[in-house]
Amino acid sequence: MTPSDNPRRRDPYAGFTGRAGRTFAESEPAWEPRAKARPGAPNIVVVLIDDMGYSDIGPFGSEIATPVLDRLAERGVRLTNYHTMPLCSPARAALLTGLNPHRVGYSFVANADPGFPGYAMEIPDDIPTLPQLLHDAGYATFAVGKWHLVRDSASNAADDRRNWPLQKGFDRYYGVLEGLTSLFHPHQLVRDNSPLDIDELPPDYYYTDDITDEAIGMVKALRAHDADKPFFLYVAHNAVHGPLQAKPADIERQRGRYRDGWDALRDTRFARQIADGLFPEGTRLPRRNFEKGHEVGAWDELPAETKELYERYMEVYAAMVDNIDRNLGRLTATLDELGELDNTVIVFTSDNGGTGEGGAEGTRAYFKRFVHHPGLPDEWNGDVDRELDLVGGPRSLVHYPRGWGMASNTPFRLYKGQTYAGGVRVPFVLSWPAGLPRGDGDSGVRDQYQYVTDLLPTLLELADVERPEVRGGQPTQEVDGRAFTDVLRSADAVSRHTEQYSEMSGNRSYYRHPYKLVTQHQFGTPYDDGEWALYDITADPTEIDDLAAEHPDVVKELAAAWESAAWRDGVFPLADASGALAFRHPDEEELRKPVRILAGTPELERYRSAKLVAFRDFSARIEIDDHGPDDAGVLLSHGDQGGGYSVYVEDGHLGFAYNEYGVLHEVDAGPLTPGPHEVVLRAATRPRFRWDFVVAVDGEDTAWLEGVHLLIGMAPLQGISVGVDRKSPVSWPLHERHGAFRYSGALRAVTYTPGTPAAYDPETVLRTLRDAAATYE
Repeated sequence: MTPSDNPRRRDPYAGFTGRAGRTFAESEPAWEPRAKARPGAPNIVVVLIDDMGYSDIGPFGSEIATPVLDRLAERGVRLTNYHTMPLCSPARAALLTGLNPHRVGYSFVANADPGFPGYAMEIPDDIPTLPQLLHDAGYATFAVGKWHLVRDSASNAADDRRNWPLQKGFDRYYGVLEGLTSLFHPHQLVRDNSPLDIDELPPDYYYTDDITDEAIGMVKALRAHDADKPFFLYVAHNAVHGPLQAKPADIERQRGRYRDGWDALRDTRFARQIADGLFPEGTRLPRRNFEKGHEVGAWDELPAETKELYERYMEVYAAMVDNIDRNLGRLTATLDELGELDNTVIVFTSDNGGTGEGGAEGTRAYFKRFVHHPGLPDEWNGDVDRELDLVGGPRSLVHYPRGWGMASNTPFRLYKGQTYAGGVRVPFVLSWPAGLPRGDGDSGVRDQYQYVTDLLPTLLELADVERPEVRGGQPTQEVDGRAFTDVLRSADAVSRHTEQYSEMSGNRSYYRHPYKLVTQHQFGTPYDDGEWALYDITADPTEIDDLAAEHPDVVKELAAAWESAAWRDGVFPLADASGALAFRHPDEEELRKPVRILAGTPELERYRSAKLVAFRDFSARIEIDDHGPDDAGVLLSHGDQGGGYSVYVEDGHLGFAYNEYGVLHEVDAGPLTPGPHEVVLRAATRPRFRWDFVVAVDGEDTAWLEGVHLLIGMAPLQGISVGVDRKSPVSWPLHERHGAFRYSGALRAVTYTPGTPAAYDPETVLRTLRDAAATYE
C-alpha cells in the first residue's frame, strides 16, 4: 500500500485552493517575506547596572579595578553629563521605550498599583519597546537579569504574562522578574515564560555569574544556527542593588582598601575625575551630605570597631563591581572569539545613582532596614548582630551606610530617589570601534546633556532602523528622546535634548540649559514655591550655589514649565502623606483567599505568599497521611536567611524555626509519633508589630514562640514551599545538616487561612482614612 492509498492518511492540502482560487498544483507557495537586518548591521549589547553611582568604575574615577570597562572607554566615548531617573523601574521603562516614564505608566517602581494613569505599571501596546523594534528589523533579541517592569502582583505563574519580557519583544529571557534578590539564592528564577522549580543550587552558585553564562549561551546558540543575524542583548544586573553579597575570593581582593573611609575616598575619586577631564578645573566638591534625613558624619569620628564593620561593607560592594567587570570580560571575550567585538555596540550604564537606603549605620538585616512604615515602634532596630566573616556571604543580607553611597556618587549630592545629581547622574560608556572609531586627539569625553530616553532613538539610528509611526495597524506614541549620534561622533556637537522634567516621590526638577530647578521634598509637607532651588549646572555642576533668590524670574518660569510638563505626561498625583499611592487594585483581594497547596506543588510566588500572612493573623494546617518512625524532613517553609519560618521533623521530633530578619529562634514541639497527623501553625498579631506563634498537633498545643517581630516589607522574600525548604533556607543549621531536606513521609497538603489584620496594617489604615473622608464629604 502506498501512502496515498492509506485511508488513515489525510491529504494535508485537501480543500486548499491557494491564491486567487487556484488549485495547489497551479498555485505558488504563500510565503511572506521575513524581516532581515541590513547587511553588516551591528550587534547591540546594553549592560545596565542597578544602583551604581557615578564614580564606581575606573573610567569615572574609581579605585576598583575595572580593566574591561577601561578598555571599552579607551575605544569608545564617555558621556559625563548623562542623566537617568532616580529609581529603577522608571529608568528601565524610559530606556526601553524612549518615552518619559510617567507616560509609559512607571511613575514609581513596579511594586504599586494605585490606579492612576502614571502608575499603571504596564507598557501600553502603542508604545513599542526597543527589543520589539529591533526584532521587527530582523534582530535576535535576548535578555538576562533583572526585569522589574511587571507588577509584583503579576509575577506569578497564573498571570497572563502580557508584561513579561517575551511579550515585550525578547526571544529569550533568563533572570528575576522583581527588583531585588539574593545573589547566592535567587528567590524565583524565570526562564523565558516560566518560573523554574529548583530545590537546591550548586554550592558555588552566584547569580551574576549565572546570568552571564546564560547570555553567552544565547549568543553561542544563535551563531551556531545563523552566522549573520545581528542580536540585541540586554544584560540587566541585579547587582549592585542590595542586599550586598559577593564571592569570598572577590571580597579578599578588596581587603584593606577602605580603611581611610568615605571622606578620603571621595577626595581621591574627585581628584582622578578632574585629572581625567571629566569636569573642568574649578569644579568644587560639595561638603558631606547634610540634608535632613540624609546626613553623613565624619569618618574620623567613628569608633575603631565601627570602622572595621563599615570597611567590610564597602569591600563587599567593591567586590560586586569587580565581579561585574570580570563577567563583562567573559562576554566580550566570547564576542572577540566570534570575530564580532568591533562590530558590537556596547553600552554600559546605571539605572539610577548610588543609594542611601542602608541608613546612617548600614545594616546586616536588609529587609528589616528596608521596612517603611510610619508606625514602627521605637524598639524596631534596623540591624542585627552578625559575625564579621558572615558579612557579604549567603547567610547575611547587608547594605552599606549611606556615607559610602555619598562616595559612590562623587562628586554629586544626595542619592537614589532624589532629583539632585546624586540620584540621576550616572556613568555611561559606549563602544563601537567599527562604526564610531576614535579620532586622533579625541579623549572620548562628552559633556553634553543627555537623558535616558535618548538611548532608544540613538541605538535605532546606529542600527539604521526606523521607528514606525504605525505598528500592527495601530499608531505608535511619539518618543520623548532625541538621538545623540552626532554627539558620539564629535565632542563639538550640540545636544538636541535641551529641556527635561523629572519627578520621583515628590522630588522634582526641571532642566533648561544652563539652569536646573530642583527640590528636596520633605515627605508629608506642602508642595510650595519655597522648595525650589536653582543651579547653573554649567558653571556649578555639583549643585552648590543656590541662585533662586537671585533669579526669581527664572524660578517662576521653570516652575511653570515643570507643571506644564507634569500635566502633559501624567505626573499627578504627587506622592504625599495621604498614602493614596499605597492603594492596590481590588482584584488583589483574590490573593488573600485561603489556599490549599498539595505536596509537590512548585514554590508559591513571593507576593501571593506574602498576601496570606502580612500584617495579620494566619494559620497553616499541615495534613500528614502517614508519618513513619524514620520519616523526617521539612513540612512547610516560607522565607529564607533574610527572614522566614519553617516546620520540620528531625530525629523523631517536630520543630519550628523562626528567622527574625537573621536572628534564628528554634522551638521543639515534641515527639511526632508514627501515623496520620494534623499539624497546625497559628500566628496571632499583637501590638508593636509582633507575632505570637503556636504549634498544635492533632488539636493539642505543643510549642509556643511569643513576641517576635513581624516579617513585613519584602520579607519573606522566598515564597511558600510544601514538603521542602528550597534554595535559601530558613534555618542554616538545619540546612547544613540536611540540605533542602525533603520530607520522606506521606504528606498530603498545607492549607493557609489568612485571619484578622492588625490595626496597623497599612491597607486597613488607608481604608479607615478613606471611609472617614467619605463621611466628612
